Amino acid sequence: MILFDPERQILFEDNHLIIINKLPSQIVQGDKTGDIPLNEQIKDFLKIKYNKPGNVYLGVVHRLDRPVGGILIFTKTSKALARLNKMLANREIQKVYWAVVNKRPPEPEGHLIHYLVKDQEKNKSFASSKPKGSAKRAELKYKLLKSSDKYHLLEIELMTGRHHQIRVQLAKIGCLIRGDVKYGFPRANTDQSIHLLSRDLYFAHPVSNENLHIQVSPPRDPVWDLFRD
Repeated sequence: MILFDPERQILFEDNHLIIINKLPSQIVQGDKTGDIPLNEQIKDFLKIKYNKPGNVYLGVVHRLDRPVGGILIFTKTSKALARLNKMLANREIQKVYWAVVNKRPPEPEGHLIHYLVKDQEKNKSFASSKPKGSAKRAELKYKLLKSSDKYHLLEIELMTGRHHQIRVQLAKIGCLIRGDVKYGFPRANTDQSIHLLSRDLYFAHPVSNENLHIQVSPPRDPVWDLFRD
């Protein structure tokens, strides 16, 4: 388990928000592993930094899967959380991801719409091209940015936020994310990460209304480095 490192991970902080660069293997909220989740570690950090008595408030705006890295927003006030939740529902927060996949997509740019069903026991989602039962509509746009001999870098803009959405939708078109054995990639990465990164967030600050653009670079490793300028 990698512990929260404020100097390395905090991207933005003010009275209402704390935005971090989540590292692969860190969990956002508690799960059955019993590992200390990021939200609790950040609460402890804020409590010590600001010498706060009693409980510290921290709102979870959205989540990233455990093996995924990148930008994650938490709120320090309930007002900011309520406004950001409304902005998410109204698609006023633009989320852009990078993914390294094993096959070139059928087109250099595409707009994918599927209908996802989540299997709670397997912690996995399944995609179909047509609506059925309780399946939820999932929508994203992708663009091929670069290719190497073995891998391809895609930029993905999420239009909806479904369970494992990018992973399952890309797998459905035959583009498997490197390291993602849950969705068909043949082998795991040694650190149990997958090559999927929450790269950019564009949104208006929920209190000041200032336009924010938060961006992170991919971690250093031989595969991400193939696509580094």
